[in-house]
Amino acid sequence: MLETTVAGSLPKPAWLAEPEKLWAPWRLAGGELEQGMRDATLLWIKEQESAGIDILSGGEQHRVHFVHGFLEHVAGIDWEKKTKMGIRDNRYVVDVPTVTGPVSRKGHVHSEEARYSRAQTSKKLKFTLPGPMTICDTIAEAHYGRRADMAMAFADLLNQEARELEALGVDTIQFDEPAFNAFLGDTVEWGVDALNRACRGLKCTTAVHICYGYGIKANIDWKKTLGSEWRQYEEIFPSLNRSDVDQVSLECANSRVPLHLIGLLKDKDVLVGAIDVATEAVETPEQVAATLTAAMAHVDPARMFPCTNCGMAPLPRAAAVGKLKALGAGAALVRKTLK
Repeated sequence: MLETTVAGSLPKPAWLAEPEKLWAPWRLAGGELEQGMRDATLLWIKEQESAGIDILSGGEQHRVHFVHGFLEHVAGIDWEKKTKMGIRDNRYVVDVPTVTGPVSRKGHVHSEEARYSRAQTSKKLKFTLPGPMTICDTIAEAHYGRRADMAMAFADLLNQEARELEALGVDTIQFDEPAFNAFLGDTVEWGVDALNRACRGLKCTTAVHICYGYGIKANIDWKKTLGSEWRQYEEIFPSLNRSDVDQVSLECANSRVPLHLIGLLKDKDVLVGAIDVATEAVETPEQVAATLTAAMAHVDPARMFPCTNCGMAPLPRAAAVGKLKALGAGAALVRKTLK
């Protein structure tokens, strides 16, 4: 009960990429880069084990970015044709590559990464993939005509990838959909359908992660505009409760999300974010326990999995390690009260 896990990404060591920076380029190349990625993955697996985390992530050490790490292996994308696009409903503007033809995988994308991670631990292993809607919010469309149609095409590719990861022994496959909180109407209209399409046929545990973003300035500034209560979950959780995924990962620590909204997920396991990734301050185990205890008023402990609010890629490595330990220790405190 109360198996702990993380949302996905963890900081890259300084010898692999520039610390505390998203999209940081690799500092190694060729065979040294591949070995460096494996070393970083092993480092974080052991850090999670040491911290008492139950369902481990490889920390996304093989990817520069959680979305583009997948897209780099997809045909039908013109990486030279850059399109200026507002990400997360214009929260920030970047130049993105453009889909110019039918998309297809060029081959296995994350199989070697998953195979290596699986061999390093006997604990349960989670693997994260970008969700189809979030992919569509991170790349420009110049072929399918409708964003929804492009999302379904990417859902098919994600499903192919997920089935291969499942066959390699991955216990949980999580689709990351931060775009769900930015496009509430589209999420209900077609985003959840695309998510279901990505999950079809999977027998392993499936999850969707919906947060308020990495702890970067654009996201922190956006949160300041959301008022005294963040109620985005209220609009999308009913559709997610009817979806095919087994688990929903959400943000609770130091957030303004009314915790009673968790009650809208009465048929799902809930990954309760009890670690704030928007600050370098390390929580105490007691603070983590308080967040989990408050959430238990709305979700049975048997359906609750203590987690981080989001990925910790932009944080200093020491802060991330401290937060992992706090998560493990805080969950242990709560378990003692349930005996």
